Amino acid sequence: MNIRIFKNPVAKKRFLRFKSMKRAYFSLWIICVLYGLSLFSEVLCNNVPLYVKYNGQSYFPVVKYYSENEFTGNGRQTRPDYRRLSQSEAFADHSGNYVIFPLIPYSPLESINPNAISVADEVELRLTRVLRIGTVDIQKDFTVVRSILLKSFVNDPENNFKGENLAKYFILPDRLEQSISARFANQAAEFVEFTIQNRSGEKMLASLATYRSRKNPPRTVRMTLKEIVGKKAPAESIVFDRSLQPVLTGASIWTRIAEDDRQILLNLVQTRFDQPIDDYRVVIDQGQYTASFEKDEVRFPYPPVKDHPMGIDGAGRDVLARIIYGLRISLTFGLVLVGCSMLIGVTAGAVQGYYAGKLDITAQRMIEIWSALPFLYVIILMGSIYGRSFSLLLICYGLFNWVGISYYIRAEFLSLRKRPFVEAAKCMGVPSIKIIYKHILPNALVPVITFFPFFLVGAIGALAALDYLGFGLPPPTPSWGELLFQAQQYRWAWWLILYPSLALFSVMLLGVFVGEGIRNAYDPKQYSRLQ
Repeated sequence: MNIRIFKNPVAKKRFLRFKSMKRAYFSLWIICVLYGLSLFSEVLCNNVPLYVKYNGQSYFPVVKYYSENEFTGNGRQTRPDYRRLSQSEAFADHSGNYVIFPLIPYSPLESINPNAISVADEVELRLTRVLRIGTVDIQKDFTVVRSILLKSFVNDPENNFKGENLAKYFILPDRLEQSISARFANQAAEFVEFTIQNRSGEKMLASLATYRSRKNPPRTVRMTLKEIVGKKAPAESIVFDRSLQPVLTGASIWTRIAEDDRQILLNLVQTRFDQPIDDYRVVIDQGQYTASFEKDEVRFPYPPVKDHPMGIDGAGRDVLARIIYGLRISLTFGLVLVGCSMLIGVTAGAVQGYYAGKLDITAQRMIEIWSALPFLYVIILMGSIYGRSFSLLLICYGLFNWVGISYYIRAEFLSLRKRPFVEAAKCMGVPSIKIIYKHILPNALVPVITFFPFFLVGAIGALAALDYLGFGLPPPTPSWGELLFQAQQYRWAWWLILYPSLALFSVMLLGVFVGEGIRNAYDPKQYSRLQ
């Protein structure tokens, strides 16, 4: 039958139409190549070597199990740690013994040893400018009763300003004085903010909080002073190694720090090499800075590094390996699901459309009742009873996914069952099953073929959505949806958002391109002519 299809001139013409659409044609090839490579994921991504040469003998651990006793003679029958075995004296000191790992020597289920990831043994001292804020409590004649950090606004560190007049140090606008007088007169006043300046010409913001009249007028009024910063200054960083020698980054601000504060910071940097410490406040050129001490430590999830180009997830597993294995699972799930769904849908639609009448009406009402069942609730119920698994998810989803295609096949059969070639076959005594299979079905398969890529894309997206919601494949099965769920937990881990989303988007986009190409190839309207 396949030979007849390829010899069919209509099929040939449709294939040439599809091939002429380069975007769809190359998308099909890309999907096929990616799926073909994913079928050999164990050869591409695995912590089990492809080949081991030991004492003149050849071993193929990727296809055959070998116990640890084969290489060490310690009597253990468990699987050896091949990565540690390759670094042992038997392999490191003997040129005839070697291990060949896959291109990506990590399994999607393997938790990476944090000590295997090399990080710089350095401490970054980050100095961030802190906005100056001070308060001053004044009496009716502007005498200072109490002040907090007022000295930083007048550059007089030795003065506590108590009992002195505020106008001696600041030029106060008339509106600010009127607002203060209104509060002392026990009059309600809203929040106000003014720009004032000290006697040195430095400008700052002075604000008064909202005031509500009370039984007795206030004895003092509090004014808040804030530094005016046009553009937020970026944090400056200085990196130290174990010798406590600063790197050039941020060295200009390091020279402006007082000697006593510099020594304190160096002591804190030295402490940070061994344990975490809190932030420290330091004054530099009359400005306050927050000094934070950061050291690069391996904590999962971890960003991309040399051996892990797509980073590591929250459980310490290589993201690239999980994406490749997830590609195989997603496409396999989609292909099997769509294939089974279309088989059921075509069968149900063909029987309804061919026999029609009461059988069609009765079956259609039953299908409508069945399709009204909440699919997500069924998945949750079945998963809680039987546990989450690939086969259970496939069965539950397949029980609902065939309904849509049955509608199209039913409509095609209803329109074709009264055609002359069908009536002629009946008159010749051809059995109904043969009429359905050989005469009507080949002419009714157009919607099945054109919708196949779109159903496949929908199945892949549905699996990712179910895994994201926690109702899909059981952990630790590699899944794109599970990686996106981790991205929700660790929102700062951009690699858990970018790479799984990019993989899911790319595969679905390629599938849509293929579907558009097949639909256009089977569409006769754009190739018809008015005569």
